[in-house]
Amino acid sequence: MSDLLYFFDNAMAKYKKNQNTVSDQSQDAATAIAKGTQKPGQTKEQTKLIAQGIAKGIEQYKKQQKAKAREADKAQKKAAKAKREAEVEEQPVAVESAPKAWLPWGLLLVSWVGFAVYAVVVK
Repeated sequence: MSDLLYFFDNAMAKYKKNQNTVSDQSQDAATAIAKGTQKPGQTKEQTKLIAQGIAKGIEQYKKQQKAKAREADKAQKKAAKAKREAEVEEQPVAVESAPKAWLPWGLLLVSWVGFAVYAVVVK
């Protein structure tokens, strides 16, 4: 039982850790920006804090862009679905016409008449 709890605790710790991490590319970009805007007399710790803030901003921006992309994709799919449904509604429904309904019965009648005529002629 304790092994199971240990597994879940580690799994949750990894999940939470992955939620708050900043990608290496974002960190590199943030460090480059922070060093580019560094003021004279600014300590490395201050630059590091600025870089962390910039990295968090970059990650937040990426999350917002992903959310916008998801919403746009949902809207596009919804519009496509509505368009397909509208096309289906516009298509005329094929109704079986009356001549087709009597056609098999007429052929059956003709074949029976033909058989009767054949039977009378052959005798």
